[in-house]
Amino acid sequence: MKQQKRLQELYLQTLKHADTEETIDLWFYRPIGFRLALVGARLGITPNAITIAGLLLGMLCGVLIYPDSLQLNLLGMAFLVLADICDSADGQLARLTGQYSRIGRILDCVASDFWFIAIYSAIALRLMPEMGGWSWMLCAAAGASHALQASMADHYRQFHLYCVNGKSGSELDTAAEIKRQFGETRIKASPLRKLMLFLYWNYTALQEWLNPQMMALRSQIRGQSVSGEFRERMRQSTLPLMKWTNVLTFNWRAITLMVAVLFGKMWLYPLAELTVFNLILVYMLASHERICKSIKNNNI
Repeated sequence: MKQQKRLQELYLQTLKHADTEETIDLWFYRPIGFRLALVGARLGITPNAITIAGLLLGMLCGVLIYPDSLQLNLLGMAFLVLADICDSADGQLARLTGQYSRIGRILDCVASDFWFIAIYSAIALRLMPEMGGWSWMLCAAAGASHALQASMADHYRQFHLYCVNGKSGSELDTAAEIKRQFGETRIKASPLRKLMLFLYWNYTALQEWLNPQMMALRSQIRGQSVSGEFRERMRQSTLPLMKWTNVLTFNWRAITLMVAVLFGKMWLYPLAELTVFNLILVYMLASHERICKSIKNNNI
């Protein structure tokens, strides 16, 4: 009984925050990821090692959805699920063992990008007999949309956690800080770190550029002792948007891809990215900027 209670306490420590956890993750990925994190902690496996394993599994999905074979395609989807289990487990292991690092966070983002580069490439190749070179344009546009959607979803979730829990309770960074670290890193000493910081700097700068009202609000509250009343107000204002940020992360994309695979209509997936998911992004961006402007203008 005590051991079960202890495991439950450890499991809760590996979660981010109830406001930002997605239902499918809590039902499936987090429990399995926790078990994998426990094994990793026992064997001395690092979160980055699990991230790299997930990267390879995710790219294997792209290889296996290229052939026009339902059996191979379903196997590829199974590998994608395993990749996301690793994506859950690496963060849970980092929180369990205190091995969080900014490079680990960047690597986590890069890994999922490589999954979907492989997947979009496979879809483009499958569509070439029907669409010719247009298939690559379709998938490139969908991939760019996907990258922006995932970036903004992560930004809004981290800002929500920043407002609720403060800096220590989120992974919200600033482009200025990343730029400073990029400048301090010598390319001869750490070429990979230099590259990752460059990519993350641009990633963060784009997030900030698209959210001027959020940045103005962050500047207004930076360095202040923010009241509990403000935190609760901000939480209640942005909490309804968290369900939309969750739609723009992994699970609903995987479901959409599975539908495309089962029906043998691979064009359905990039089309959904360009229409449904982009409409959600526009709604989310406009709503969040309106909330930040309203709160900022009320002189916190």
